[in-house]
Amino acid sequence: MDIVPWSVAAPVIGAAFLASLVEVVEAFTIVLAVKTLRGWRPAALGTLAAIAVLGLLIVLLGPLLELAPLHGLQLVVGVLLLLFGMGWLRKAILRSAGIIPLHDEDAIFASQSAQLASASRQTSLDWIGGLTAFKAVLLEGLEVVFIVIAVGSGRGLLWPAAAGALAACMVILAIGILVHKPLARVPENTLKFGVGVMLSAFGVFWTGEGLGVPWPGQDLALLVFAAVFLCAGLATASILRRAPLEVRS
Repeated sequence: MDIVPWSVAAPVIGAAFLASLVEVVEAFTIVLAVKTLRGWRPAALGTLAAIAVLGLLIVLLGPLLELAPLHGLQLVVGVLLLLFGMGWLRKAILRSAGIIPLHDEDAIFASQSAQLASASRQTSLDWIGGLTAFKAVLLEGLEVVFIVIAVGSGRGLLWPAAAGALAACMVILAIGILVHKPLARVPENTLKFGVGVMLSAFGVFWTGEGLGVPWPGQDLALLVFAAVFLCAGLATASILRRAPLEVRS
């Protein structure tokens, strides 16, 4: 087995950790709303059911990745990562510039609580609460699975990427248990900005690898791509903040 350079492994772990951190915070907020209104039973059952589905999906997808041609896999993953990362980066830039509102976990918590309270008048809150937790964990978890597969499958780094995602889950779980309220102080837009930069950099890198492009500096090219996306994103956000209101809208 080839030893993977730390210059590649570290960005993979970091990207998986930061991206998963954002998704887990969003899922935790909704699960906490279920727990607050009804208790841990429906919240835990819905969460565990979603984790079981995600685990099954990983088991099924894992062997298929091993059969895919490396360059073809890198090309497909690179294009998807680039699209996904640019989407995150675009929204983070617009939020940073004040064009669209920042993600508010307190507001999401209040909204989910209101929806659950309204649903309780029509049917069993246990059922609705469990389904709400299941949907939240499943949807956010699918994004985590995609990110882990995307950043880790290019060079056999699925385990490091999975470790980064698992670390993010453990961090949010530990903090959530301690504070027992929505994690509104997590700098989510900053995280999304960083994740958008990293995923976009990986997207360019893997796309080039899939096309057989000999990157100067090889793996170190990742750092250059990340720097380019970071500078471009910060510059764009700064320009938009200074732009007249009618131009920005």
